[in-house]
Amino acid sequence: MKIDICCVGKIKEAYYKDAIKEYVKRLSRYTTLNILEVADEKTPDGISETAQIQIKDKEGERLMSKIKEEAYVIALAIDGTKKSSEKMARDLERLTIEGKSHIQFVIGGSLGLSNQVLKRADAKLSFSDLTFPHQLMRVILLEQIYRSFRIIHHEPYHK
Repeated sequence: MKIDICCVGKIKEAYYKDAIKEYVKRLSRYTTLNILEVADEKTPDGISETAQIQIKDKEGERLMSKIKEEAYVIALAIDGTKKSSEKMARDLERLTIEGKSHIQFVIGGSLGLSNQVLKRADAKLSFSDLTFPHQLMRVILLEQIYRSFRIIHHEPYHK
């Protein structure tokens, strides 16, 4: 299985970079993992809803250039389905059994994902009703993917 994390913006904080590096290393024994970054747009405070949509659309076009036609796309969205770690593991295992060998998770920028990206997604996943910084969301997602593989392989993991 090949997994891509398609995301907006670069990680600047060393502690996020270190955590991401650690999970990429841990996941290397289970899957081929790539992190595909696209440029983010500057988002000034107090911008109009129209300007927010334009920013999401620009970032969305960049994300769409990374999304492969054959990939199974899972968009991280606050209105997505919430799952337990065990359910996420079962779903990843089921996708593999169904022949989905390329999965792409998509994380939007600070304003979220464009409608174009959300329409392309095969599934929408939510980790919480809470809002997290999109940089932190990468770490959380990688941890949950790693946990899923541990569950799939019947290996111990912290509950």
